[in-house]
Amino acid sequence: MKKIYMDHAATTPVRPEALTAMQPYFSKRFGNPSSLHFLGQEAKHALEKSRPKVANLIGANPSEIIFTSGGTEANNLVLIGTAFANRSRGNHIITSKIEHHAILDTCHWLEKQGFEVTYLPVDKQGMVDPKKAEESIRKDTVLVSIMHANNEIGTLQPIEEIGKICHEKGICFHTDAVQSVGKVPIDVEKMDTDMLSMSSHKLYGPKGVGALFVKSGTRLQSTMHGGGQESGLRSGTENITGIVGFAKAAELAKKEIKQESRRLTQLRNNLTKGILRIENSSLTGHPEKRLPNNAHFCFKYIEGEALILTLSDYGIAASTGSACSSKSLEPSHVLLAMGMKHEEAHGSLRLTLGRANTKQDVDYVIKVMPGIVGKLRKISPFKRGW
Repeated sequence: MKKIYMDHAATTPVRPEALTAMQPYFSKRFGNPSSLHFLGQEAKHALEKSRPKVANLIGANPSEIIFTSGGTEANNLVLIGTAFANRSRGNHIITSKIEHHAILDTCHWLEKQGFEVTYLPVDKQGMVDPKKAEESIRKDTVLVSIMHANNEIGTLQPIEEIGKICHEKGICFHTDAVQSVGKVPIDVEKMDTDMLSMSSHKLYGPKGVGALFVKSGTRLQSTMHGGGQESGLRSGTENITGIVGFAKAAELAKKEIKQESRRLTQLRNNLTKGILRIENSSLTGHPEKRLPNNAHFCFKYIEGEALILTLSDYGIAASTGSACSSKSLEPSHVLLAMGMKHEEAHGSLRLTLGRANTKQDVDYVIKVMPGIVGKLRKISPFKRGW
């Protein structure tokens, strides 16, 4: 059976080049970078050699890169670290209703600690209105955090405009760019952001490693205490093996981003055109301002989980709702925030393309989808009660 992976927003395979770069650090160059002996210094050299490669991907200075265990930790460090570092100035945070749970759940926790959070609404295309962000800023606002690209629908937010508003008001601005880094060009200076979260396994690096860009001079309090690694912001022995793989993947992504983005955009457009021929189907998210590899659809009268399982039987790996919580029976909070009804949100499908996908893959998905959707609609209880 033909096997097609179209769930790259959930995770990506490690590139062979990244795996090759990592291998010596599993057993030969295994030193702790805090050790003074030759193995420790070898590891320290690898750490500091990796930092500029990650920084270069987003137009940052190497000293502004803090390595973490991934996007979730980076987001937690931003929210909790900023909130407590600036508590004497204020206790108000602004984010959006469609953020990843790594942001939303942390905000809910902060509310229990006495902080106030404003959750900005989005329009039917999943877009945050910069004017509403500006109107929500108060004297006690200490942070605005708006994701660059949504992990479900792929909509790209007006980050530059929101960043400019924040800095005109003297407010710290963060963006969760886990989904966009490596897929679209990013320049933290142009985006006017103080902090930006990244994750290695979303751009063909290993799992368990990520990074946080922290602009020089940004007030941030550590949330992990111990040896004081990573400029005192992230204690713990650094994951040198993972960091080396992350850096190699970042280096390659920087070289290939323009060409690969064009290729993926063409494949995505062909896929979208073919899928939308199916009756009672619709594209979700902004039709143009979206990630080049993201195609998100909603189908009336069917249930998303059944669709994913059937696609898997046909050798197609895809997702419905947020991949990190796809086992939940609750409809996507992103789609509900966009104004969809529960029954509409349950019929969602996310297809996210990657380096290995070809025109033949897209043609195959377009070929089998009408039959799969038709079969599921015949046995669906949703159609009778719609």
